Amino acid sequence: MLQKIKATEKIVKMIEIDNLLVFELDRQFSKVMIKKEVEDLFNVKVKSIRTLTRKNKKIAYIKLKPEYQAIDIATKLGVM
Repeated sequence: MLQKIKATEKIVKMIEIDNLLVFELDRQFSKVMIKKEVEDLFNVKVKSIRTLTRKNKKIAYIKLKPEYQAIDIATKLGVM
């Protein structure tokens, strides 16, 4: 479901400061489905999800709970 993690300078800053991950995915997935997928894949708890639809793709901004570090997941995925 999660197609790819986004990694621009701004997003890397968001990972470090806001404990946020950004993924690009298909438009058909709801916030509930995204939350379940992220929690199952990375063994973390999601605090909130914001989505943006652009050019037939959905971009999900996933904020993790404070006890989980987004930078650890980004490092595992090769972003950092």
